[in-house]
Amino acid sequence: MTQQRLWPVYLMLAFATSTWGSAFVAGRFATETFDPVTVSFLRFFFAALILIPMMMILEKDRPKPSKTDWLLLISLGLTGIAIYNIAFFTAAKYAPIVKSSLFIASNPVLIILLSGLFLKETITKRNVTGLVLALTGAVIIITNGQILATLRNGLEPIDLVLLFAVICWALYSVLGKVALKKFSALTSTTYAVTIGTLMLMPFAVYETSWSQVEAADWVVWSSIFHMSIIVTVISFLMYYQGIKIIGAAKASLFINLMPVSAVILAVIFLDEPLLLAHIIGAMFVFTGVTVGTRTKPLWIHQQKRKARKTAS
Repeated sequence: MTQQRLWPVYLMLAFATSTWGSAFVAGRFATETFDPVTVSFLRFFFAALILIPMMMILEKDRPKPSKTDWLLLISLGLTGIAIYNIAFFTAAKYAPIVKSSLFIASNPVLIILLSGLFLKETITKRNVTGLVLALTGAVIIITNGQILATLRNGLEPIDLVLLFAVICWALYSVLGKVALKKFSALTSTTYAVTIGTLMLMPFAVYETSWSQVEAADWVVWSSIFHMSIIVTVISFLMYYQGIKIIGAAKASLFINLMPVSAVILAVIFLDEPLLLAHIIGAMFVFTGVTVGTRTKPLWIHQQKRKARKTAS
């Protein structure tokens, strides 16, 4: 597929991963009433109610999973739905959003390494350059430009939770690429969400009281529905489709857009300060994504188009 035809795919991935940034703010609102496990369960329970009938209608000829496939799908539900989201919402409740967004944005490093190791995907110099630029921007955002001071302070317990989330999401992304060799994006997502929801259900039922349900206001429920429909159903499908078209390594670069949107939304809805470091970091992120996804300079494609016109 030519670079020109890939731009709609890049825009789709940019929208999907930017939308994930809103989950940080929505998660903060939701965890004010419910515990992280319950928020995770409710998010994917409502998403499953949409995805299951959608899959039944649109994927009538979907392949039947084998025993090996079930193991793969269970791994997707465990890593990307159950464990990752417990860690994510724990961070949303106890950690600053800008800090959480950096840890999550570091996913591409591990995803690219795992993709090259297990999926044998080619890692180009442009991928590496784009990755370095994007991660540099993410580091600037999270540290407010005080990188050395952050390194001296060391890791906090919540940082270990976020690091665990990074590992789980990287595994989920790479396993998802394997699943897409047999199943469609819709089918893979539906199986993963349904399995993850079933894993979360007993823990959510145990820790949630009826008084918590009654105490949840419209902001809490709106946040949960937003994460279910927009962040989960729509964005997950877009991300999976992007992985299928351009590969897990290149698609993972777009995850660096998530901290940018998270910071912007945190400033708007949570009154967190917008600093010059955030703006500079965002510029690095966008530059990194552009460099990492472009296989050849734009002027080369322009020269080829002119040559074809001249030849015709």
